[in-house]
Amino acid sequence: MPLPSARPGGTGSRLPRHEQASAHPGQEPTRPHQATIDELGTPLAAVTFVVVDLETTGGSPKDCAITEIGAVKVRGGEVLGEFQTLVDPGCEVPPYISVLTGITTAMVAAAPRIGAVLPAFLEFARGAVLVAHNAPFDLGFLRAACAQTGTAWPAAASVDTAVLARRLLSRDEVPNCKLATLAPFFSAATAPCHRALDDARATVDVLHGLFERLGPLGVTSLEELTGLTRQVDPERRRKRHLAEHVPPGPGVYVFRGPRDEPLYVGTSNDLRTRVRSYFSSSEQRSRMTEMVALAERVDALPCAHDLEAAVRELRLIAEHKPRYNRRSRFPERALWLRLTDEPFPRLSAVRRVRPGAGVFLGPFADRRAADAAAAAIHESLPLRQCTSRLSPRVLTAACALAGMGRCGAPCTGAQSVEEYAAIAAVLRAAVAGDPQALVSPLLDRVDRLAGEERFEDAAVLRDRVAVLVRAVRRRQRLESLAAVPELVLARPDGDGGWHLSIVRRGRLVAAGGAARGASVRDALAGLRATAETPTGPDGELAASVDETELVLRWMEKPGSRLVEVHGTLACAAPGTGGLSGFLARVEAGRALRDPFADGRQLGTRARPERVAAGAPTVGGPDPAPLASRA
Repeated sequence: MPLPSARPGGTGSRLPRHEQASAHPGQEPTRPHQATIDELGTPLAAVTFVVVDLETTGGSPKDCAITEIGAVKVRGGEVLGEFQTLVDPGCEVPPYISVLTGITTAMVAAAPRIGAVLPAFLEFARGAVLVAHNAPFDLGFLRAACAQTGTAWPAAASVDTAVLARRLLSRDEVPNCKLATLAPFFSAATAPCHRALDDARATVDVLHGLFERLGPLGVTSLEELTGLTRQVDPERRRKRHLAEHVPPGPGVYVFRGPRDEPLYVGTSNDLRTRVRSYFSSSEQRSRMTEMVALAERVDALPCAHDLEAAVRELRLIAEHKPRYNRRSRFPERALWLRLTDEPFPRLSAVRRVRPGAGVFLGPFADRRAADAAAAAIHESLPLRQCTSRLSPRVLTAACALAGMGRCGAPCTGAQSVEEYAAIAAVLRAAVAGDPQALVSPLLDRVDRLAGEERFEDAAVLRDRVAVLVRAVRRRQRLESLAAVPELVLARPDGDGGWHLSIVRRGRLVAAGGAARGASVRDALAGLRATAETPTGPDGELAASVDETELVLRWMEKPGSRLVEVHGTLACAAPGTGGLSGFLARVEAGRALRDPFADGRQLGTRARPERVAAGAPTVGGPDPAPLASRA
């Protein structure tokens, strides 16, 4: 039965929904009152938190195991209990883990296995909210252990203090959100030291310090806390209409500012879904929040397939240099190492590659990488390092490098042009096809240094050699495509048709597709009619290095087909294939340097988020506990 409508001068009234049930004929309705915090959610002071930290044998729960569990139970700022135990991982503890944590294989030999420890820990944490610094790491290992032992994982909420710190602290306060940075900032009584219980105690102090920042933001309940990182700025929500006209499918999108200037350029296989995500809680990057606040329009450029979209994105970023793009904004800043064309050539770092100006190696992303490759070359070859131009007829005094045996001293006449050319020829041959003569002495020296237990020196030289080998491989791959006047590539589109690309000297000049049942040859004839004709000399790249590498990666994907090749498509022989194992070992060693590193974007912001009290989230409260997304 509908309620009576309010009438001027009448007695009927529309009651609030929470008062309608208690209103009866002949009885005055309950007086309106403001809901209290207790009615809106569970007060933080009444919530029991279990702050947990783990030590493990590595960084991945797929092939590593837990060696120690430490946890602290707190409520209302009071410590209710602690839990700590070593765990036998069932394998040897790697030496670098022992150095990092102090936990050795002998220490955990008599410890219980994870199957015996889990029930006790889960009982300790029953009914509590789990807290961890870098929660995906710790909770990921606990989930994996539960799955391994057949133990049910409890449906508990979780809080990640790293994410919470990013929302509440500014860059002026702390440079990053690592536990080792936050603990002294909040004057933690215990310093983190890669032992589970001590790190859990430090995280407790960090958690309480962050809670002090929640009051001014109006966050006083557990529901508001768990939804804090999912809240969306109302200003961002109001701009969702900018995505209404964006079509689905692959392409490039451009956010434009008040003066129609490009703010950000991106690419996606589904333009509509990707652009809409910028106006929802899934986008948490601070610079993107600032960009969306400035945006006035979104332009969409549909593309035939993902390669065309990626290439268009690169070209637009290089042309407009949008302020909110970080990658590929300045391709002209790439560095090359050039072996100069003179009687006694030397290495020189340059910005541009000029045909016929000598041998070029690279490109390198920055000066540090270029210097590392140059240092490796000078370790292997006694090339001169002075910058003056030398003449065989004008003799000068030798420098200190000659006395150290690092240079043949051609400036003094001790080395002829022909003798020096034989040394430079080793570098020319390495860049052209065979780097073994250049790299083998360096690898032998790495082994010798390691045998002498000079591990730090060996690691420095090994990393320099890796930079050099990658640069040689990159140069050879680029030259293989630059030498091809035209090639046609095809990839399945997933619906019985083909994605087509025409590439000339490393540049994508046309892109299209052939639907299922259509003639690929007819589609190619249409693409060729509108294809771009690149400029520049034959045999040289007609595109940026990044674009050519996109083409190479697309060409090397499983399922790609070479439809037509005009010219010769060949790789240098023997090339760097024999050094693939060395590069793989270097990459594996790099991954082991910090196996517990949090790879998420958790840098602090220029200013902290200001969340209004009771600010709604998109689509209402998040139905899933955070623990299910850890």
